[in-house]
Amino acid sequence: MEVDCPPEELSKPSYEDRCADLGGVKDMRLEAEAVVNDVLFAVTDMHVSQTLTNALDVAYINVETREGNRYCLELTEAGLRVVGYAFDQVDEALGTQYHETVYSLLDSLSPGYREAFGNALLKRLERLKQNGQ
Repeated sequence: MEVDCPPEELSKPSYEDRCADLGGVKDMRLEAEAVVNDVLFAVTDMHVSQTLTNALDVAYINVETREGNRYCLELTEAGLRVVGYAFDQVDEALGTQYHETVYSLLDSLSPGYREAFGNALLKRLERLKQNGQ
């Protein structure tokens, strides 16, 4: 079986392998980095908090939407939720709902995210169509 992937990726352990090394527990710090890398194109700013304590079971992500609204997100096994309305701010009294994915959470917060995500999807589909002809 032949696999198309860059040689440098062959030496990197997969996310699943890293989880197995941790006894099947997801490292939320690694998960947070993956979340940021996945949707950074569709927001103004997004980064894992360097101020708040991130651990195996919880990580905090700061995001600024295209509308200029800032949020602090909490990432746990339960999902993502808004815990503050400024970078590096946690307000335990908020009690906001968890979202299963970052896409769902950002879709609920930012029309600009929805537009950027939709445009990126259209561009990708157009490229696939051109490559298929």
